[in-house]
Amino acid sequence: MRPPLVMLHGWASSPAVWQATARRMRAHEARHLVLPGHPGGISGLATCLDDWALALLDNCPPCFDLCGWSLGGLLALGIARLAPRRVRRLVLIGTSPCFSGRDDWAHGLDVAIVARFRAEFVNDADRVMARFHALQSLGDSRRRAVAAGLAQCAAAPVAPVGMAAGLQLLDDTDLRAALPSLDLPVRLLHGAEDALIPAGAAIAMNDALPQCRLTLLDDCGHAPLLSRPDDCAALMEGFLAEPDR
Repeated sequence: MRPPLVMLHGWASSPAVWQATARRMRAHEARHLVLPGHPGGISGLATCLDDWALALLDNCPPCFDLCGWSLGGLLALGIARLAPRRVRRLVLIGTSPCFSGRDDWAHGLDVAIVARFRAEFVNDADRVMARFHALQSLGDSRRRAVAAGLAQCAAAPVAPVGMAAGLQLLDDTDLRAALPSLDLPVRLLHGAEDALIPAGAAIAMNDALPQCRLTLLDDCGHAPLLSRPDDCAALMEGFLAEPDR
């Protein structure tokens, strides 16, 4: 019997973002968790990846498969690092181990853009979320439909303090050094035209993880779970159904 599949949404989103993909995966018991700092999620945590990951882990079964998108993928990496014996298989969609650019990391979002998002979010959260959705849908052949889907699945009502902490978490976290020690089966799904997290981040992660396979989805931006739900569901189903070693 397969373990439950825990699914983590992205920043400023909600579990509703998984509906299109999850309804195509009827063989799995899916558990959709709300990220800390988001409406319906745990609040008041320190802005620390391990604290957020542990809070989510407290709501996970003893053994589970794990899927995360964007910030949810970064947190999924954190969970797998903290509890490798509990996570059977890991699926990461539109995920980077290091969201912001660094001197030695060309696959991150420009630090000036991230800083502007963080500064403006406090005063005009709706505007920042709209810009974030536009960036997520950029490069996708289904751009308008994806942008509309992101808006429908957006976190509401906005939780300014907690969601600002999520932006800071994205900006501060760098898990690249932890990747070689994550020795569990990992499946990466990434939009080839992702403008928020370049495909190079997924390629680098694929090279660093010991048991990893990457699929780049053509004509797809940052949200393949909305743009290509059939493909995402089929690829995830195939991966999760593989026999354990």
